Amino acid sequence: MTTTFETQRAALADVVAIPVTPFAEDGSVDPGTYRALLRRLLDGGITTLTPNGNTGEFYALTPDERRLVTELTVEEAGDRSAILVGVGHDVPTAVASARHARELGAQMVMVHQPVHPYVSQSGWVDYHRAIAEAVPELGVVPYIRNAQLTGARLAELADACPNVIGVKYAVPDAAKFAAFARDAGLERFVWVAGLAEPYAPSYFSAGATGFTSGLVNVAPSVSLNMIEALRSGDYPTAMKVWEQIRRFEELRAANGSANNVTVVKEALASLGLCRREVRPPSRPLPESERAEVAAIAAGWAI
Repeated sequence: MTTTFETQRAALADVVAIPVTPFAEDGSVDPGTYRALLRRLLDGGITTLTPNGNTGEFYALTPDERRLVTELTVEEAGDRSAILVGVGHDVPTAVASARHARELGAQMVMVHQPVHPYVSQSGWVDYHRAIAEAVPELGVVPYIRNAQLTGARLAELADACPNVIGVKYAVPDAAKFAAFARDAGLERFVWVAGLAEPYAPSYFSAGATGFTSGLVNVAPSVSLNMIEALRSGDYPTAMKVWEQIRRFEELRAANGSANNVTVVKEALASLGLCRREVRPPSRPLPESERAEVAAIAAGWAI
């Protein structure tokens, strides 16, 4: 029987939340706080979670910590959310992580962009094919940040691996996204705007039906307001939300996104929800800049 992945596809056409990974005072992952943050997302109406995403500091976690985060997410979410587990690094590591996700009952994996300095387009296909073929029961979502990759290569991958069902597209170019999606097959995949709320309106106009979010950790209702407006084609309302979050996202994107996770954790810390600490190569926000983030978070009246 052929798997259609209809449930997984529907889950991607939504706010795809990337939970932060909170740390305890001793620097270890804080399971209790992580569970509390997940409950807050779930209670706020979020139904798709991506443990081990970039906002979760994927690259700063140890293999054991990544497994722990996956386990905590699946346990806490139960049947309240679809789980899209971030996997990556070398192929054996990514495959082991994907199989672990499958054993726990997760429905999908997101394959992080390869960090190897020399990535050929055919090698990109080979990398993702090895992972997708190891877990044919799971939906597979490549995370694309490579502006040189062509849509034809994604189509080639999906020809070999029908479980490649969606794409987290994170190249900051709406025109390139529109062309890439049509070259790969606009209706063939679920297109997720991988640069979150700031790019969601432009990417939705070109065919995206979901977007990722780190901001959602702070204000789930704000992210849900945006996707509701985009689904209904109400771009003026979506852009009012865009204006509401603009400064917060500018702070995250400054200096090559140096404070992408830092600003989210600072906002959560200002609300008393988790500690502000991040791991190198990120660093906590300077004390002089914390008040602005706290004021933005407080202004969302969550």
